[in-house]
Amino acid sequence: MTNVATHDQNSRNVIHTREEEFIAYDRYGTILPGVTWLPLNVGSRVGREIYLIRFEPGSSSHPHIHKGTEEFLVLRGCLKDDDGVVFQPGDFVQFQPDSKHSSHSEEGCTLLVILTGGSNESSIG
Repeated sequence: MTNVATHDQNSRNVIHTREEEFIAYDRYGTILPGVTWLPLNVGSRVGREIYLIRFEPGSSSHPHIHKGTEEFLVLRGCLKDDDGVVFQPGDFVQFQPDSKHSSHSEEGCTLLVILTGGSNESSIG
């Protein structure tokens, strides 16, 4: 017989991401055309952000600098970094603090992103 743990309803938060609406990605003060996101832990933990981000076909990120560690898991599609490296579904990528890059997706993609120890900053201008 398997013991099943019961949980207080207040100790668990479930976000049904299939039912949530992604919003325009405007992290750097301007909306990125073709890029939308779904914040998953806004305000829940200081020093860490988790979100889903979608790139429509042909869309790109701004060049940006990582103030902390950026990690992402490619869930769908492919993402090409500015140095030509292509990340495919199942790839888990880590960028260290102070690294800089931008990305583009020809076919579109969805990523699960985790930022730890600081957000990203635009490196435009």
